[in-house]
Amino acid sequence: MKNKFTIVIVLLVSAILLLAGCGTSKSSGSGSSEDNTFKVGLEAGYAPFNWTQNDDSNGGVKINGSAEYAGGYDVEIAKKVAEGLGKELVIVKTEWDGLVPALTSGKIDVIIAGMSPTAERKKTIDFSDNYYTSNLVMVVKKGSKYEGATSIQDFKGAKITAQLNTFHYSVIDQIEGVDKKTAMDNFPAMRVALESGMIDGYVSERPEGVSASAANDNYVMVEFEDGFKTSPDDTAIAVGLKKGSDLTDKINEILSGISEEERTSIMDNAIKNQPAAK
Repeated sequence: MKNKFTIVIVLLVSAILLLAGCGTSKSSGSGSSEDNTFKVGLEAGYAPFNWTQNDDSNGGVKINGSAEYAGGYDVEIAKKVAEGLGKELVIVKTEWDGLVPALTSGKIDVIIAGMSPTAERKKTIDFSDNYYTSNLVMVVKKGSKYEGATSIQDFKGAKITAQLNTFHYSVIDQIEGVDKKTAMDNFPAMRVALESGMIDGYVSERPEGVSASAANDNYVMVEFEDGFKTSPDDTAIAVGLKKGSDLTDKINEILSGISEEERTSIMDNAIKNQPAAK
């Protein structure tokens, strides 16, 4: 009787271990299915590169874990890259300052967010070939004394800012006698500050400047004859990847298949389809 009881116990333990093993195997299988996703991080607040909208109009993509959608130039590029990789695109809305940490921690696979491949960022992450290049501009209030500026030095004494942790903020120092204000987290905040008179202008890239002035009559984009001194890496836009990522070569191959004409067309459509500035 004792031996039979021992055998039963052994069989029960074996069954429990077998079931536990099956559970582990199932969990592992679930993880491998996630490998078919392509998780792209962007802030969804830098039109026309990326923005947040309420539906899937104009090619908007659902934001992971949200009822909202993301649209814009970056989203269209992300679609092409995901298609080329044969993966399902997942948009992960992430604050600008959180993009690099999200990438290095594995929360996202790449950054496609209007990000420039600066020397400082290259210390932490890798970048693809460029998928856009643009020039720096200033966005000012319509009717202000800075509307007709042709040189950055025309902003002497002006209250100027730019987005936090971007090279846009560092180039403000090239303006002699400028009143450099604290950097701001995002472009909607800078537009509000400009509208209220807290600042006289903010540094941006041409697509965002066109976007701001097209969406709101109170904003004017100023382009310069004598502009900011920048490096090619500063004005280029590229995909951010983990150091040594095995996706880099494949993404470069996909990007090389997008002609300059198509890139211009995508940007023109993004500017046309952007939501109105608040």
